[in-house]
Order: sequence, then structure tokens, then C-alpha cells
Amino acid sequence: MKAIYLTDKGRVRPHNEDSVGVIRNPHGQLLAIVADGMGGHLAGDVASQLTIQHFKKRWNEAEKMTSAKMAETWFKESIEAVNSSLFDHANKNPECKGMGTTFVGAICTEHYATISHIGDSRCYIFNKSGFQQITEDHSLVNELVKSGQISKEDAKEHPRKNILLRALGTEQTVSADIKTIGLEHNDIVMLCSDGLSNKVQEKEMIDILQSDRSLKDKAEQLIHRANENGGEDNISIVLYQHDSREESDHCC
Repeated sequence: MKAIYLTDKGRVRPHNEDSVGVIRNPHGQLLAIVADGMGGHLAGDVASQLTIQHFKKRWNEAEKMTSAKMAETWFKESIEAVNSSLFDHANKNPECKGMGTTFVGAICTEHYATISHIGDSRCYIFNKSGFQQITEDHSLVNELVKSGQISKEDAKEHPRKNILLRALGTEQTVSADIKTIGLEHNDIVMLCSDGLSNKVQEKEMIDILQSDRSLKDKAEQLIHRANENGGEDNISIVLYQHDSREESDHCC
């Protein structure tokens, strides 16, 4: 299996509030995370970085995931614990008041990936069946699209597109969406922040993912394309290719 992760502050933002990571636990199982922080001055950085740190610790202490149900339960319990830690940190540190982060994570095992998310960072899968968005944004504009009040095209330029209905760490409790998908040889799982999904059209994503480039080159090209198309936000990505013989890699 092979996984690449990259993050870039983009062309406009003064600093990067995204955090991203790929962690392999002692059992050789892989956890990939993208967190897009939000809050006051530097508080978004704190929220996203603490999220990676907390999940890394829990993942390194976790038992081997022997079933999808076990992975889903681990995500549920871990999200509750990490959410409480972030909420407590914000309450104890005035400079972090109101901080929070989106979260999308994938536990990747021999036969399946268990996906969990909160907010508008996304998971996609690219395989023999095509390209599919696995997650559904917890955002105001997505609710407007679902209710038929606006079109998907309208949503791209909506003035309130940055309003989230759920985030990690902003409330005492939070509900995450969790689902498991089967994986086959060479399937690519992509996690990304909205700095990528808002700036790169799905057709562009598909063209890059189906190219003969290496996994690292594909990730770099997707970041480059988001910057070419404006780069107004921080941009983060994880690409995981199932059953690749190469060892896990990373860039940041």
C-alpha cells in the first residue's frame, strides 16, 4: 500500500490552518486524516494540529482492526474523545475561543476503508467503476442544494458557502458520518480540504488520477491545479493507493 500527503497554504492566505497526516499503527494498518482549522488568530492551526496529534496517539494505542464494525466503533469513540479535548482546550485558553476544524479520516485495511467526516473536507474514491464522492458536506449550501432551493452550480459561488453546520471542537458534542467501503487492487482513496475541492473540477481530478504519473506526482499536480485556479484557500490532500507494493511515503 502507498500513501502520499501534501499541504500548501495557497496563494492568498498568510499561513496554513490545514493539518494532514498518514499514520501506520504497530499492526501495519493505516489511518489518513485531513483537518481544516478555523477560528481566531492562529486558533485554526491549533485545532487542526491538536486533532492530528490526538488521533495519532489513539491510533498508535489501538487494537488491530479486525472488522468494519470495529473500525467504525473506534472512529465514533475517538471523535467523541478528540472533540471533548478540543472543546476543553478552547475553554481553557481564551486565545483559542471558538476554534474548531473540519475532519475527514480513513482507516485503510486489507479489504476495506472506513471513512468518517465532519464538515466539508471530503473523501473520494477512484477505481474501475469511475470517480465517486463518498462524503456529503455538512454545510449550509449543501442543505440548500438537497432541498432544491439552489442548484449545484449556484452552490459554487454562493456567498455563504463557507458556513458549516458541523465542526470538530466547537460544541460539547458532535455527530460524525461514518461508513465503510470495499477496496480492490489499485483503488485510489482521496481525502482533501475544500481548498482543493472548491478549485478543481471533478473532470480535472479524474484526468490527473487516471494519468500514468506516480502517486506523488498526482498529488502535486492536484495542488498545483488548485493554485492555478486561484489558490484562495489552504490546500491539503491524501492519496492512498490500495495494495501497491511500494512503502508509504509523505511530503509536507
